[in-house]
Amino acid sequence: MPALTDSAAPPPRTKRARMGVLDGLRFLAAAAVMLFHYTALGNPSWGVPPTQVFPGLSDLTAFGAFGVDLFFVISGFVILLTAWGRDVRSYTISRITRLYPAYWVAVLLTGFLLLVLWPDRRDDVELTTVGVNLTMLQSAFGMPHVDGVYWTLWVELRFYVLVGVLLVVGLTGARVLAFAALWPAAGAMAHEAGLDLVANLLVWDYAPLFAGGMALFLLTKDRRSLIAWLVLAENVILGAAWSGRETANIIVSNTGHAVPDALSAAAVAGSFALVALATLTRLRHVSAAWLTTAGALTYPLYLVHEYWGWWVIHLLHDALPRYVVLAVAVVVVLAMAWLIQRFVEKPLAPVLRDGLRGAFARLELIDRAAVRRGDATHGAGPGPDGRAGEAGAVEPAASEPPTTGVVPAVTGSSTGSSTGTVRETAGTAAR
Repeated sequence: MPALTDSAAPPPRTKRARMGVLDGLRFLAAAAVMLFHYTALGNPSWGVPPTQVFPGLSDLTAFGAFGVDLFFVISGFVILLTAWGRDVRSYTISRITRLYPAYWVAVLLTGFLLLVLWPDRRDDVELTTVGVNLTMLQSAFGMPHVDGVYWTLWVELRFYVLVGVLLVVGLTGARVLAFAALWPAAGAMAHEAGLDLVANLLVWDYAPLFAGGMALFLLTKDRRSLIAWLVLAENVILGAAWSGRETANIIVSNTGHAVPDALSAAAVAGSFALVALATLTRLRHVSAAWLTTAGALTYPLYLVHEYWGWWVIHLLHDALPRYVVLAVAVVVVLAMAWLIQRFVEKPLAPVLRDGLRGAFARLELIDRAAVRRGDATHGAGPGPDGRAGEAGAVEPAASEPPTTGVVPAVTGSSTGSSTGTVRETAGTAAR
């Protein structure tokens, strides 16, 4: 298709139907990570290591850590879908409105939990830590995360910036394919050369997952594109060998479970296969209300599940059977996710979006006024009465310029998704 080979800009955005199966995959990834944290990851909430509480189950749920890899592949697909046909301003607004409302509430809730309700688990979290975490930039300043799961948001945020740079340069199929082919190798080379700043900016450890997701998106535009298939194959191989090893190291260091290279490679390749099935086959047309609901809950569930679930387990593990405690923890965090989605994301995201649109429009008016002042200063000649034109004169604006429409929202996030999505959150809305 021309979009993959010429330099023309992508066509204008049109409203897309949600990909229900992709929403379901996002929720599956969040559930896998949640079970990993509750039944396999080393934590004192059960009183003993979770691997002793669930000796058989933990052998399986330890691999739930690969849910993060699945998230990143989905984000590569959904964030490119979100950016396709947008300008930088509308893309930026969509990401901010998708990511921050639920995140702000989650940071405050978990901060309250650790500082007030459960200070024994606060570790190095202080009030200033909570404040810095509200920016989502804590890693850039060497500050700890209020909740450990936020490390993935820092990874996602850097990917969003890279897509924004592509938008500035000009988002075309050919440029995206070139970027997806070269980016993972450039990040790895920077890492191996000890160029830590460059490597971190290029998300060196998880770049193949995002890049492969981008290739999958372009394949929805043209399934016959040999280049897109080759770029996808490249990133599946690199992701299985490189990113999969990173996740395997996390599992080993946090659970003690050994992860053979073949299993980690299969988990990453399987993540790509699942996203390909959801987006390149007839499954992309599957739509159901429960899948949409699952997708909407994914991002807030991911944000609040870890410490709040551990707190519930901490309170109940001596009083109830282990699987009852596990079920109660899951129900509590699902209820919290629903409340955040219903009473925070739904009402606040449109308000934030409108406010940002107005702010960008006013900045545009200021820029235009500055240009007119410069023209008057440097290029204005004498007026009809022989006097120089007034350099500071600015015509009043009748109204704010219109902004590009934002497609209604996974998780998302979304990334996805979205006036967001991970989240994870566009038709599939990466939330």
